[in-house]
Amino acid sequence: MAKSPEEMKAAMIAGLSEKTGKSLEEWLKILRASKLSKHKEFMGLLKNEYGVTHGFANMIALQALQTDSHTAGDTDALVDAQYAGAKAGLRPIYDALLSAIQKFGKDIEVSPKKAYVSLRRNKQFAIIQPSTATRIDVGINLKGTAPTERLEASGSFNAMVTHRVRVEKPNDVDGQLLSWLKKAYEAA
Repeated sequence: MAKSPEEMKAAMIAGLSEKTGKSLEEWLKILRASKLSKHKEFMGLLKNEYGVTHGFANMIALQALQTDSHTAGDTDALVDAQYAGAKAGLRPIYDALLSAIQKFGKDIEVSPKKAYVSLRRNKQFAIIQPSTATRIDVGINLKGTAPTERLEASGSFNAMVTHRVRVEKPNDVDGQLLSWLKKAYEAA
């Protein structure tokens, strides 16, 4: 069985000193002292100045920013922030989607990030992202499924999913969308 994100992160942190020569706390001190504040800036510093590999640099940057469910102290706040301001009207759609998806099984891991929510079983099967003030994009992993007019190829939307469905109103959370999500869940 695949390791959970928490297990993978714990393994990376445990091997950090051996692989990079510094502990997580030492790397966090370096990032705090740098006066940088963005993920991309942290990644550049760690990779270019210190030769840290991409995977470790990403994990260290996420720890420093506390912007995903494995580092944030309050994951509800991550979701609340996604649906604040101009995107507040999309929250009922998100809630309806999540409620329907959670009926698939008790083994679903809901993992909020800064900009989207990852849905996992043994591996990620979907993401929910408020992309604009009027639309949620649902990314779905359905390898081998041909795109349709509604079930688009993910293209540049997100490389971690194979397809995207644009959801603009509560009625878009229908049997067709849920069947695609259920198929992805069962394959995960």
